[in-house]
This record gives sequence, C-alpha cells and structure tokens, in this order.
Amino acid sequence: MKTIVITGIAILTLLMAGCEKETTRYIEVPVAEDLPPAVPQGVYSITGNEAVYIYWLPVQDDDLAYYRVWWSPDDDLYELMGTTTNEYYFDYEVNNGETYYYAVSAVDDAGHESALSYETVFDTPRPEGATLLTDFYQVSSTSGFDFSAQARVPYNSIAADIYLEFDPGLQTFFINVGDVNTDIQDMGYTYDFDEIGYSPGDGWSAVGWSEIILYHTYIIWTNDNHFAKIRVININGTSSVEFQWAYQTAYANPELARPQHDEDYLKRTIEGIIIK
Repeated sequence: MKTIVITGIAILTLLMAGCEKETTRYIEVPVAEDLPPAVPQGVYSITGNEAVYIYWLPVQDDDLAYYRVWWSPDDDLYELMGTTTNEYYFDYEVNNGETYYYAVSAVDDAGHESALSYETVFDTPRPEGATLLTDFYQVSSTSGFDFSAQARVPYNSIAADIYLEFDPGLQTFFINVGDVNTDIQDMGYTYDFDEIGYSPGDGWSAVGWSEIILYHTYIIWTNDNHFAKIRVININGTSSVEFQWAYQTAYANPELARPQHDEDYLKRTIEGIIIK
C-alpha cells in the first residue's frame, strides 16, 4: 500500500487570541496494482447433453491472469471447478436432469481475486439427438416418437408423444400430439437448435397439431409434465421428416437450452409457466 502525504492549513480561532496551526494528515490511498480485477459480467450458460457451456464477457484489466469457474448444487456454497484463460468453460461432469449453478471470478498477476460474478446462472442438462419420422399412413411403426424413451414408436402407441402425418391434398406434413393432454407450439424459424431455450407460458395449439415447416422449432409439453423441443432439419419428399430433438428429464422444468443474451425473456418465461 502506498502512502500519500497531504498537508493542510487549519485555522484555529480562539476566544482570547488567534493563532495559526499547521497540521499533517496521512491517508492510505490504494493504487491500481493493489486492487483486485473487475468482477466478470455477462455470465450465461447453454444447455447441452450431459454438458453445460458457460460464457462471459472479457475482463479488461491489463494485468488479468486467468479466471476461476465455480459451481454449486443450490446457489449457496460454491466450490472451485476449474481455471481458464478463455472467456468460456465447458462442464462435462454433469448429469442430465440435475440443476447446477455457476459463477466466475477473475485473478490478476499479483494473485488478487475479484468477487464472484453477480448473475444467477443455472442450468439443467438434458438429452438430445436426431431422428427420422415417417408418415403414419405409409409406415406407421416409425411415425411416432417417445421422448422419455428417446425412441420411435407407432403413431397409435400409448407412449407416442407426437406422430407425423402427410396430407396429400395440402401436400404438406403435420406433427400431431399423441394425447389430448399433450400440447404443441410452433416457435417459428430458428437459425440453430439452441435459439429456443425455454418453454413458453401460453400460445399452445388449440387443435393439437401444427404444420411442419423446414427449420422451424416446435415445443412440446407432454402429458406427464415434461418439456421437449424438435427442429425440422430435412423434409424427404412425401415420406418422412428429419428432426433434431431435446427432452428435459427434470419434472416440470421448462429449460431446454439457456437463451444466450435475453435475461428479461428468461424472467418472463419462468413467471409465465403454468404447471400442469
């Protein structure tokens, strides 16, 4: 700690006689090299299959050495998970369906460490994959999909959450729910699979089906209160459609892939969820 000397003149007026007295005060002023780095900001995560991808904004301190990444099972006591010189960290030591909380700190060349990042960042990994479903009129045995089993099933199976149908009159495919208590919603065109991260709170199809459109993402709310999503990646003539899929194994958890930048959307979505 460096010391700066400040000299001041204090004038003391006495009732009987006036005089001047010079005093000296010593003030401890911290200098830059004694201060910890800035707290990392903009921390967010992306949900994966048995993986969580954590990202944050760069800390601009000139003497920044590295970052420490921390985790907690309950947003209480955080444990050190690892260090990195990058503005990202990938956690592969996670289980699908379990929720994890994350924070990041910065360390400078002198070993000073910042406080933990202020954002509440949590993630629940879930399985994902790809599948091809067939028109149930043509090949019924592979027209349905059971998200919990991660398998194709017949359209009329009790386990079918969704099934595929081609309408020859309209020359288009439709995705149907397999149960009256299962909901579906078309979220529109998406550039990638992780663009839609949380289930919406309303706007579900009133008819139980939705037209298939290439590169659209659809959210499914199953009859046993789990959430899933599919994204159309290929339409094969009039016979079949290829999908990416993800299924949240945690009961009543709407997280499918953490939105990358929209915290306000996240808050609105969580508040809007209606538990079945």
